[in-house]
Amino acid sequence: MTDKAIPPRKRDGTLRDSLIEVGITLLREKGADGLSLRACAARAGVSHAAPTYHFKNLKGLSTAIVARAFNLFARSMETSIADAPDTPRARLAAICEGYLAFAKAHRELFLFMFSGLELNGDDPEFKAASSRAYAVLSEISAPFAGPGDDPEEIELLIWSLVHGYSHLAMINKKRPRSKGNDLPPLANILRHMDIKPSGT
Repeated sequence: MTDKAIPPRKRDGTLRDSLIEVGITLLREKGADGLSLRACAARAGVSHAAPTYHFKNLKGLSTAIVARAFNLFARSMETSIADAPDTPRARLAAICEGYLAFAKAHRELFLFMFSGLELNGDDPEFKAASSRAYAVLSEISAPFAGPGDDPEEIELLIWSLVHGYSHLAMINKKRPRSKGNDLPPLANILRHMDIKPSGT
């Protein structure tokens, strides 16, 4: 053991948020494999034991990071919808654009939050953030569920389309026969969806 002084733990209530932000930075720089409690502590300038006070383990830190990501994700969709005309089709296009904007702006978070990693599913912050994001999808999808339709199936149809498109756009993949480097605009693809707002 050395005589090197251990940095004191911050006691102003900001350490937890600081560690989450440091974790996000590490994800952007090194990917999921570079994320650890010890690395976050070192980057934040605190003792290696300090993060365990807030998160207990890496699973806890990962859950907090994903909760933060879901709130950013929901905000991106909500902001896009707020600027859209108040019609079901326009709002659907807006949620898709907000989804895509988040994926492009926060590539590493997008991959991390949908990677299937084990999280603390009962964590209140995580539950609230993920529910907030899904509520946006559910609200936008509801007008497209007709009589006899299962609303969840419509939600999954729309979610699958926009998530798949966003993932392809984010990693810059295209079909071999596509021309150029860009995918067709999402708005063009949405026109082919054979669903209409109920009552039309």
